[in-house]
Amino acid sequence: MNKATNKSSVESIRWKLAVYLAFFIALVLLVVWIFQVYLLNVFYEHIKRKELVTAAEELMQSLETDSDELNALAYNLAVDCTMSVVVYRIEDGKAESLVNVDATGQTGMFLSDEVLKKYYYLAQKNSGSYTGEFTFGGSEVQGQRFPFFSNDSDDGHGVAVQSGNIRLMSVYLVEGENGSSHLILLNAGLQPLDSTVQILQTQFIWIAYILLLLAGFVVFLLYRRISAPLIRMNESAKKLALGKYDVEFSGEGYLETRELADTLNYASHELSRLDRLQKELIANISHDLRTPLTMIKGYSEVMRDIPGENTPENIQIVIDETTRLSELVNDLLDLSRIQSGTRKAEMQVLDLSAALKETIKRYDTFVRHRGYKITVEIDQEAWIYADRGMILQVLYNLINNAINYTGSDLKVTVSQTVIDGKSVRINVTDTGEGISPDQMPLIWNRYYKVDKVHRRAMIGTGLGLSIVKEILELHHAAYGINSKSGNGSTFWFEIPIIPTPMPSLDSVNTED
Repeated sequence: MNKATNKSSVESIRWKLAVYLAFFIALVLLVVWIFQVYLLNVFYEHIKRKELVTAAEELMQSLETDSDELNALAYNLAVDCTMSVVVYRIEDGKAESLVNVDATGQTGMFLSDEVLKKYYYLAQKNSGSYTGEFTFGGSEVQGQRFPFFSNDSDDGHGVAVQSGNIRLMSVYLVEGENGSSHLILLNAGLQPLDSTVQILQTQFIWIAYILLLLAGFVVFLLYRRISAPLIRMNESAKKLALGKYDVEFSGEGYLETRELADTLNYASHELSRLDRLQKELIANISHDLRTPLTMIKGYSEVMRDIPGENTPENIQIVIDETTRLSELVNDLLDLSRIQSGTRKAEMQVLDLSAALKETIKRYDTFVRHRGYKITVEIDQEAWIYADRGMILQVLYNLINNAINYTGSDLKVTVSQTVIDGKSVRINVTDTGEGISPDQMPLIWNRYYKVDKVHRRAMIGTGLGLSIVKEILELHHAAYGINSKSGNGSTFWFEIPIIPTPMPSLDSVNTED
């Protein structure tokens, strides 16, 4: 089922690439066909009209010049634009031909007086200029022509007109300063483009075939370049799902596949680390649970089976081991509640110096019976805004950790220092073996043991540093460890201080 799903997914990439590229090519071909085939005659006629307008403007500026210059200009325009140029001077109702040049391959343009009057009135009626399509016989073509669909058009009188017999005529009436006027007639033949359209259509078909073949080749290359690393990563992911965390992901080719491979490699490394920590956690919890349970069971059986062994000392041992089990369960619950967010910090103004003194005082009995030396150094009073219960738990856990790992001199030092009047720093120092730099980031994990040999803690459950980490991060406090192998360790945390609060009237009256 998984193989079928993976195969269909890979094929979908190929087909989607093919569909997208085919759609893009079809769009490009459609645009090319519209502009080079369908609208070819439209653009051709537009260009011819623009040429007539430009030629008329140049002639208008040269009407009052010498006749030889006017003829030379008309000749150049006619040759360059393949048109006929006729200029008349109209004076006292008579038309005098000044220029008559034809470069269209015809015999020249000679108009009867009737046709000339027709063009004159058309220009006069249309504010001095008129452009239209006419047959060689002088009949104007009416309506919209589509020479790219049909070779025939209607001249407005029911007469079929061949597209090659249509001429574009521009008439301009220019009034002179001395009462005379000039009539400029520009005539350009609209050449039939049917053969050109057929050539372009044939080229278009070949271009479409070639582009489709190239598209197929490009799709094949892209498919191989994109899918090959994905297939390899998919196979590696299957191995990762089976618990083979040493698998490597490779994603050559594109930036996205390389980034995906790097992310999967990072995930594989983290899963491997978490798997190792989980196994250590299970082993260590099993050890911590097995020892008190074994002792509780052993002492209970002794008190049941042997007369006189039901002594207060044996009962106290059972009580102590039960207490240790309760502490372990409570620490696990506390850690889970903090990580899940169900245990919220109840922030309040807290005298950290007083809380530290209170914490150290609770170790008096332990110090007297076990011989430990716990000293405290406080430079000045410091107040913070924090959850009292959580901060006390941090202090207990750090001190307990120092007691468990201090050296043979059994010395633990706790100090409080105010830094620049902005924050307060708590240092808890032991004289133990210290921690190497590569192990420092790992000691905050559950049940991580530096020496990899689990030994039963003198005080606490082994979850203390994990709880410290979660609580301090909940308070947005800085924390860390300074240590060198063989020189002991100093665990510290730093939290912002607040101004010393003013005592309330109630407290002052109570003291009085």
